Amino acid sequence: MPLDAQALLAARAAKLNADLSDASAEAILDRVLRDDGVGDLALVSSFGAESVVLLHLVAQVDATIPVLFLETGMLFPETLRYQQQVAETLGLTDIRLIRPDSADLFLHDPEGDLHDRDPETCCALRKVKPLELALQPFEGWITGRKRHQNPDRAALDVFEVDAGKLKMNPLARWSREDVSAYMDLHDLPRHPLVAQGYASLGCAPCTTKVAPGEDPRAGRWRGQEKTECGIHFAGGRFWPATR
Repeated sequence: MPLDAQALLAARAAKLNADLSDASAEAILDRVLRDDGVGDLALVSSFGAESVVLLHLVAQVDATIPVLFLETGMLFPETLRYQQQVAETLGLTDIRLIRPDSADLFLHDPEGDLHDRDPETCCALRKVKPLELALQPFEGWITGRKRHQNPDRAALDVFEVDAGKLKMNPLARWSREDVSAYMDLHDLPRHPLVAQGYASLGCAPCTTKVAPGEDPRAGRWRGQEKTECGIHFAGGRFWPATR
């Protein structure tokens, strides 16, 4: 993206943050989904433990928005069934399953054990690169990230610029209690694995249950320094080797 276009996008993000600094998630979504100046948007969802809240909020404004679902080939079967249940319940009409490139998997993960040997590259192959390609037609994207999820997100802005696109985090200020209360209020379906002790859900080989009182994301890449899959790092920095 040319420097002047990047500067204009950064200025737009700053203005939106200022204008909507105290706005509710509903107001933020209503603004961006009805604002022709924002451009074509997609919602990226894992259909994980808290995903249904943002999906419900978006569906109230526009149930036809493209929803990009990273089907890595290593998700829990329960997640795949839950995705179908939530889409049907909320009336979402444009769910796009984004899968890794078969040639990349053949070259770099023929035995399906890359997550044990090199989890960063595994995420790059199965999440970062596929999402980067899927987002190319869009001017911006909506995520469910929240400040409470880990220290790296503590200062998360509602609007950001990431790799030349506007990225929106309408639930940035929400607490776990806010999420739970919203689910209860609207009687939204819970991911079935949450009741079994999975507080944060990703790919099955890299996700474990958490103990009572343990940080909800402690079950992701347990025992490693890794805390993110990489899709939220500008430019997809974890996947250049796979191009």
